[in-house]
Amino acid sequence: MQKRMFYFLLIFTLLQNCQQTAAPTKTLQSLPIEEKVVVLPKVIVYDYDTTAWTDIGLVDTSIVLDIKYATTDNFVKEKMYNCGRCFLRPTPAKLILQAHKSLQEKGYGLKLFDCYRPKPFQQKLWDKVPNASYVTPPWKGSMHNRGAAIDLTIVDENGEELEMGTPYDFFGETAHHTYTKHSAQINANRKLLKDLMESLDLKPIRTEWWHYSYQKEKYEISEMIWECPKE
Repeated sequence: MQKRMFYFLLIFTLLQNCQQTAAPTKTLQSLPIEEKVVVLPKVIVYDYDTTAWTDIGLVDTSIVLDIKYATTDNFVKEKMYNCGRCFLRPTPAKLILQAHKSLQEKGYGLKLFDCYRPKPFQQKLWDKVPNASYVTPPWKGSMHNRGAAIDLTIVDENGEELEMGTPYDFFGETAHHTYTKHSAQINANRKLLKDLMESLDLKPIRTEWWHYSYQKEKYEISEMIWECPKE
């Protein structure tokens, strides 16, 4: 009898201890899931192939860049490029760098208005000025679209443009190379630019004193769009 009572008290004590030490049960609650909105880029921006392109602004920072189509200061009054950078194919790029160094020896330098122009933007120019005397039809493609043409002028040691008779992208007879009724100084400035470019195998076109292109190599029309520096 005493044994049975002993075992009964032992079991009762153990059960009491278990109830006291058992952890309380907690109810798990579901956490809210944060929704993330994925914004796709409107324009695909490509990395450029350094064997196919030269970024003039990275190679020589003393060249003045005033890429007009990265601003609204152009004949279409519309910003077309996301940012202003000057890309050229390797050979014409080397020639432009050489021209700049030659001018620096005389106390001058180059200012660049437009270089490689991605094909999609050629259509925008044509829509504004559908005149093949001034804008190459987009289905044909210009030397700019191939990275072999450049629009430029000469600046003095203070970065001021030499007077060339008309602004950049002026469409009229007074911008033609054949127009000779400017002042002697303007004619001399144009001659300085033209003689230098032609000595480096960069060819002019009749209607634009600022436009020169390299035509000894053939390049494909490109749709490459450059990246802009991250702010």
